[in-house]
Amino acid sequence: MYIYNVTINVEETIHEKWLVWMKEEHIPDMLATGKFSNALMTKVLVEEEMGGVTYSVQYTTDSKETLQQYYTQDAEQLRAKSNIFAGKFVAFRTELEIISQQ
Repeated sequence: MYIYNVTINVEETIHEKWLVWMKEEHIPDMLATGKFSNALMTKVLVEEEMGGVTYSVQYTTDSKETLQQYYTQDAEQLRAKSNIFAGKFVAFRTELEIISQQ
């Protein structure tokens, strides 16, 4: 199992609108690709020097191959939908391999 982790810092001026969009549109769209079994959204409690509000969204997938399919088939289109918030957030992505779960 793998986790596709997206960490996003959002400007406070659009924070509430962005949060609704994430919960009602973007995360459901990600899950609708069929490439992720679930999504966990968390708020980062450490305050960033640059300000804003930071979140981590972790999408669980079954394999590296499925994640690669997401990149080639879906990523560009889904990322483009965030253009309504262009310049108001920064995101970085990390791939994680689940070693053990207890």
